[in-house]
Amino acid sequence: MGKIINIDKDILGGTPVFSGTRVPIKNLFDYLETGETIDEFLADFEGVKREQVIKLIKLSNKMIHSSTRILNENFA
Repeated sequence: MGKIINIDKDILGGTPVFSGTRVPIKNLFDYLETGETIDEFLADFEGVKREQVIKLIKLSNKMIHSSTRILNENFA
């Protein structure tokens, strides 16, 4: 699988979307924040693949851990 996220000014004004779709990345996090499941998200946005969601969550987790480490180093 290639890119997970696509940012193109011609697609929703540059809003980050799942590659190959017009589904904003933010929609996934909105679903999860309200207690809905990945399966419910995928059912509502059929163009998005489960592999994309899993990779995005893993990427987000890595970014959070990296940011935390960087912040800790800068404030120590």
